[in-house]
Amino acid sequence: MTATPDGYLTSAEIRNRFLAHFEGRGHTVVPSASLLLDDPNLLFVNAGMVPFKPYFLGQETPPYARAASVQKCIRTPDIEEVGKTTRHGTFFEMCGNFSFGDYFKEGAIELAWELVTRSQADGGFGLDESLLYPSVLDGDDEAIGLWKKITGLSDDRIVRLPPKENYWSMGIPGPGGPCSEILIDRGPEFGADRDWDAGDRYLEFWNLVFMQDELSAVRSKSDFDIAGQLPNKNIDTGMGLERVAYLLQGKSNMYEIDVVFPVIEKTMALTGKTYGAAYDDDVRFRVVADHIRSSMMLISDGVTPGNEGRGYVLRRLLRRAVRNVRLLGYEDPALPELFPVSRDRMGESYPDLIADWGRIAQVAFAEEEAFRKTLQAGTQIFDLAAGQVKGAGATTIPGDKAFALHDTYGFPIDLTLEMASEAGLSVDEDGFRQLMAEQRNRAKADARSKKGQHADTGVYRGILDANGPTEWLAYETLETESRALAVLKEGAAVKSLVAGEVGEVVLDRTPFYAESGGQVADAGVIEFDGGKLEVLDVQRPVRGLVVHQVRVLEGELPAEARQLQAKVDPDWRTGARQAHSGTHVVHAALREVLGPTALQSGSYNRPGYLRLDFGWLSALSPDQVQQIELVSNNALRADLPVGWEYMTLSEARDWGALALFGETYNNEKVRVVEIGGPWSRELCGGTHVDHSSQIGTIVVTGEASVGSGNRRIEAFTGVEGFSYLARERDVVSQLSTLLKIQPDDIVGRVGDLLERLKQSEKEIEKARLAQLLSGGAALADGAADVNGVRLVVQRLDGATGGDVRTLATDVRARLSGDTPAVVVLIGAADGKAAIVAALNDAAQARGLAAGELVRAAAPLLGGKGGGKADMAQGGGTDVSRIDEALAAVTATVAQAP
Repeated sequence: MTATPDGYLTSAEIRNRFLAHFEGRGHTVVPSASLLLDDPNLLFVNAGMVPFKPYFLGQETPPYARAASVQKCIRTPDIEEVGKTTRHGTFFEMCGNFSFGDYFKEGAIELAWELVTRSQADGGFGLDESLLYPSVLDGDDEAIGLWKKITGLSDDRIVRLPPKENYWSMGIPGPGGPCSEILIDRGPEFGADRDWDAGDRYLEFWNLVFMQDELSAVRSKSDFDIAGQLPNKNIDTGMGLERVAYLLQGKSNMYEIDVVFPVIEKTMALTGKTYGAAYDDDVRFRVVADHIRSSMMLISDGVTPGNEGRGYVLRRLLRRAVRNVRLLGYEDPALPELFPVSRDRMGESYPDLIADWGRIAQVAFAEEEAFRKTLQAGTQIFDLAAGQVKGAGATTIPGDKAFALHDTYGFPIDLTLEMASEAGLSVDEDGFRQLMAEQRNRAKADARSKKGQHADTGVYRGILDANGPTEWLAYETLETESRALAVLKEGAAVKSLVAGEVGEVVLDRTPFYAESGGQVADAGVIEFDGGKLEVLDVQRPVRGLVVHQVRVLEGELPAEARQLQAKVDPDWRTGARQAHSGTHVVHAALREVLGPTALQSGSYNRPGYLRLDFGWLSALSPDQVQQIELVSNNALRADLPVGWEYMTLSEARDWGALALFGETYNNEKVRVVEIGGPWSRELCGGTHVDHSSQIGTIVVTGEASVGSGNRRIEAFTGVEGFSYLARERDVVSQLSTLLKIQPDDIVGRVGDLLERLKQSEKEIEKARLAQLLSGGAALADGAADVNGVRLVVQRLDGATGGDVRTLATDVRARLSGDTPAVVVLIGAADGKAAIVAALNDAAQARGLAAGELVRAAAPLLGGKGGGKADMAQGGGTDVSRIDEALAAVTATVAQAP
């Protein structure tokens, strides 16, 4: 027996009924937060309560007593398991209702039970009460009594479960509490009667967390210490939308519901394969369906493919989807076929997917095109490596081979692992990880992040809890009278900082802009009686607290300093305002020239300089770059007004404001900066000029690729822009004088000179090659007879690999005939050796092979090589042993049969 709801409900209908139910009972409906919430402990939002954590932890005061949401979530630990069973998915939606010190257990149970059991005709889900089993924490007699009272269920319908199953905590000291779940009996075909651990038989689809305890220690899910009761008891519930969807749609699992299965259907149409016919193919179908939807949602929230962090997760999802479609037999580009299917199904609940489709498609399709090229090259290298491993009788691909695939050919390690597994091989993951770590350490040796200087956030949390948030006045003033709340060094409180020391100072109020939104922190000084501090950096290690990294220039700063003068460098701030406003202007100009899909994906600005990253598939033409610069400077000449105001996030979107992808925003209050009214409207917390003319000038200095589907444009602003133009003017003046021509004629004259230089280089190369080949006859005439073979071995100082190959081919031709002939030449240039072996047919008939001769010599040169029987080449880095290598060749020939 399975669930028998009144009728079929789409996923969109389920989410709408959920929100309407709670809105009608006094809850504020909160839009889903971005998947990229600002939480240092999370790569992505992975639970419905994550956006509400500051309220549950007491860090912020909630603006409502009751809330409800349907939150987008991504969980990444299970990516490799996706598709192997029907239980794992990467993207999912969590329906939740929350109470902040308002209703508690009784209210939560009543609200959940009412929605679940009310008929669909009356706006509920219409699930059969006879199939529902509430679970509680064993010993939570209060919850047991409430379930009986509210539902009328008998005691044997209430399932008691241990803390491992039904007690919630964050895994660290803080709030915790017992849970209560609603289970549904899916029938004996899914497991034994009352086997609560079977998983599939009694499916949990709604979890109610009764947040009531203050935990002082957490050692495991079932081992923790309760210090006491929370002052305010809260409710956090989570109902899995996908689970409810397949219950109400009469399906067996999440892959068969209305917003997922159409991708499988389209994949069947493309590949000619049938879902349900073979396990391996079913796994691939499910991987494709999950990864298409998950990657589309990530791109929508601003993630772009990359090799680190969030970008790497997206790249893995996209490439796994593409590869699994190929394994199902479809070789053409697949994402243009599959992405629109998922968009059409998800777009009803997430209209941004449709509105922003141009950008989403551009990012995804460019990544597939790049991966198709990677697959072509990398698969060949993998097959070669796998063949070598099997040929040697081994079963493990070495770590350096996996690293070469990753580093040289862009082959992700997870793809190497998958392909190795399919080939019956394993990979030396430890060796690969070690090489990756060494590479990262080399790259970061001289670039330690400023943010890495911060101590554990617990130190800052204590300062914030004791003193409240910093009064941040960067928009209002450049100077404040302040007092020190804390003085730190290396993450710990100290009594003072003396001259020359670097530490951190927390002030009660500050005029300094803290680095955020691409804008670097302000520079300036903090003065006190008898001393001065240079401000090196300003950050917000925890929300609400501004921390200044300082160097003591004069005097000794005591921790109890009460009278401080915080002063922002006015020239620095002017330059920063020009650069940040200039970034907005360039972004607007970019969209005017290229179109609305050219959206900013990142930025960085400091006084006088800006760079802006944006999604675009190809390099911009010189004319497009010139147009962007022209539109930007026309906006400056127009002296457009610059203004800002606060509003809700939904109001900002309705107003047409652009949000920077990857940033997170408060739904209730965002700052919108506009330049020239609707021409440029962006969500932004940076400092800006009052009129566009105050930017001075915008001089575009470069445009380049920064990854697949991403471009970067750079520019100078203000005085720095004028200085750049002055330097260019000086260069033009010097060239004009040097060439004795007018400035307008410089390009033509330089072009003529370059053409003449190119012709001269060709003549020189022709003469050099003729001289090189002129020695071929002498080498052939000097061939030695070794074991009946005419052998030429010679060292060529100054010869490159190309030179050596050309000469070896020429000498072999001079030795043609019935007598076996072998030519082995080793060139030495720039500290590197290049070896080439060339054999005629008679030498090959004697059993000699060019590849074997190169392999005999190359190790002595500190290198390797190989090739065919008639021609082979190699190289090395030890030119001091060339004579030994040539002797090894002679010995090999002498031993030939």
